Amino acid sequence: MNYYIIIPTYNEEKFVSLTLQSLVEQTILPSKVVVVNDNSTDKTEEIVLKFVEKYPWISIVNKTSDAIHLPGSKVIQAFQKGYETVDDKYDIIVKVDSDLIFPKNYFESIINHFKSDERIGMVGGFCYIETRTKNKNSDKKNRVPDDLGQNETCEEKNDNWVLENLTDKDHIRGALKAYRKETFKQIGGLKPAMGWDTVDELLCKFYNWKIVTDESLHVKHLKPTGANYNKAARYKQGEAFYTLGYGFWITAIASAKLAMMKKKPLLFIDYISGFWKAKSEKKSFLVTDEQAKFIRNYRLQKIKEKLF
Repeated sequence: MNYYIIIPTYNEEKFVSLTLQSLVEQTILPSKVVVVNDNSTDKTEEIVLKFVEKYPWISIVNKTSDAIHLPGSKVIQAFQKGYETVDDKYDIIVKVDSDLIFPKNYFESIINHFKSDERIGMVGGFCYIETRTKNKNSDKKNRVPDDLGQNETCEEKNDNWVLENLTDKDHIRGALKAYRKETFKQIGGLKPAMGWDTVDELLCKFYNWKIVTDESLHVKHLKPTGANYNKAARYKQGEAFYTLGYGFWITAIASAKLAMMKKKPLLFIDYISGFWKAKSEKKSFLVTDEQAKFIRNYRLQKIKEKLF
């Protein structure tokens, strides 16, 4: 199966080479990799061009947009810019972030999942982040270790890589989404708004596609999620719950859960404020009325399962 990868990137000179290096070392190589350089002001473009010169299936597209990093709109607009440059000869389209290191068998495993069942529409692994402990004798703090497992430790750095536990394990993180072509087109591609990486999965379920998360695939996430988000972005999460058609009570439950998972209980207030702001402004939904009804019923069913 041919797979294309699109990588939106903005000022990732520290990490983008590590991401690309992990892709060129895959046991099954991608047919195309498109890096979308979204108005970077550092050496991102220079670093990517070195890979472009060496690997003909890697290309770079430059895009100019607002430097403010609001989750959803900026990254998906960049993804769309890259998607417009590729042909239709792919079987799998992949959106990944530019601060990841993939194990060498990652995409071989992804392909095997898609081959195992024609109704599988999305597949992904899990992001792991580094937790550092102080070690006076360590002088190798800038080196990224290779092939760390879930509970393994790099003795040179005395660091642990642990699951970035921000969502349920049946959800594929927005940092590493792989879609079957037919699924991607049926759900209408990716929505340039906060909540894009939730609505895609909900629409998959609406259209009766299966979603697979593979716990054996550990991907190093070098920059924690939300590191650049400001308060306006946090309000956007509540807006996303509204535009997904959740309604107030499901939004309240989802907001409380997410705030606790991030270990920042006061985020609940931001999320609810964002919801009411979106409601008062009558923001457009990301889904149809029929899809919104399905989503509410699905969310309620999931809540009942967990409670009872």
